[in-house]
Amino acid sequence: MLDGESIGWLDSDSGREAMAQAESMDPREESFLVVSQRLTRLWPEPLARAAVEQAILRRRARAKFPRAREMLFLREALEQSTGQRVAEYHARRLAALSPQFDLGCGIGGDALALAANGPVVAIDLDPLRLHVLRANARALGLGGSRLQLLQGDLFRPGWRLPPRAGVFADPGRRRHGRRVHTSAAYEPPLGHLAGVAGKVTGMGIKVSPGIDRRETDALGAEVEFVSEDGDLRECVLWFGALRTTASRATLLPGGHSIDGVEAPGLPVSPILGYLCEPDPAVLRAGLVRRLAEQIGASQIDPQLALLTADRQIASPFVVTNRVLDVLPFSEKSLRAELRRRGVGRVTLKKRGSAVDTEALGRRLRLTGEAKATVLLTRVQGKPLALIIEPTT
Repeated sequence: MLDGESIGWLDSDSGREAMAQAESMDPREESFLVVSQRLTRLWPEPLARAAVEQAILRRRARAKFPRAREMLFLREALEQSTGQRVAEYHARRLAALSPQFDLGCGIGGDALALAANGPVVAIDLDPLRLHVLRANARALGLGGSRLQLLQGDLFRPGWRLPPRAGVFADPGRRRHGRRVHTSAAYEPPLGHLAGVAGKVTGMGIKVSPGIDRRETDALGAEVEFVSEDGDLRECVLWFGALRTTASRATLLPGGHSIDGVEAPGLPVSPILGYLCEPDPAVLRAGLVRRLAEQIGASQIDPQLALLTADRQIASPFVVTNRVLDVLPFSEKSLRAELRRRGVGRVTLKKRGSAVDTEALGRRLRLTGEAKATVLLTRVQGKPLALIIEPTT
C-alpha cells in the first residue's frame, strides 16, 4: 500500500528516476516481485516496490490519460477515474457555470479537466487521493490558483455549496475492492447527492452505466449515456441548468448526440439488404426507435435493437453491415453453408439468441480459407443466422 511518504518520494527527482528505471524493465503484474527485487539493488525495498507499482499502473492508465507517464496513480482510484476525453466532455458541459466544484474528486480525472478551463475546488474524503491529485496537477501545469483541494466529508452537518455553483460528483462505487450494485450503496449515496443538486444551479452526477433506470426516472434529471470508440463508458445525471432533455446518448470522440424520448412503435420490416447495430449508448438511453426514424431504418422485431434498411446507412450511431444471406438457424445448415462458401474462420455474434457461440464455434469444425461473420438472432420467434459483412 502506498502512503503519503511514498507518494511524496515518487513526486521527487529521485522518485521519478526510480520510476523511469522500473518502466525500462517493462514490469507486469506477474513479474512484480522479480522486477522489484532487481530494483532494490538501487533503492530501498519499499520505494522500489512503489516505483514498480507505478510503472504497472502507468501502462494501464495510458488508455485513459495520454500523459500517464507524467502522472501518479492509486490502483482502485484508477479503476473508477474518468478518462481524459470523457472528462473534457464533462468540463464543456459545465463551462458556463462558476464557481465549479468536483465532489469525490479521487485522483483527479474530472478535476484536472475542469481546472484546464478555470478555477475548481476539488473535494475528497481520502487525503492520499488528494495527495496524488496535487502531484498530478503540478505535473500537468495546473497547480496554483486553478485547483483548490479540500479534504471533506460530504455528510458533515452544515456542509454548503454556493447556490450559483456548477458541480460534478463522482461517488465511490466500490467497497473493499468490489463494485456495489445499487445507487444507495454509493459513497455518498445517489439520493444524498440528488439533494445537493437541488441546491445549486447545475450538477452532474456520474453513475454506473448499468444502473437500473427505475432508480433514475424519479429524479427529474437528464439521463445521459456516453460511449467512447463504441464502448459504453458511463451514465451521467444532469440536474438544474445542465438538464437539457429527458434522455441522451453521446458518442465520443466526435461528440455526436441524440436525445429526447423514445419514439412510438415502428412498423416491423423483413430483413433488407443492410443490418444496423445501434451504439450501446443509444441502447441504454432507450432511443433505438427514435434513431430509426432519424436514419430511415426499420426494426426487424419489436423486441430487438436491430435495424434494417435497403441502403447503406452512414451514421455514427450505428455499425452497418451488408446482409449476404438469411438462413433459418440450425447447426447443421449453418455448417453446410459456411463450408460451401469455403469459410474456415468465422466470427459468431448474437442478438436475442440463447446459443452458446463459443461452443458452437468449436463444433462447426471449419477448414476453408475464407472468413465470415454470422449473427444469430430470433425474429418473431424464429431462430435465424445472418451472414453479414461490415460496410466500412
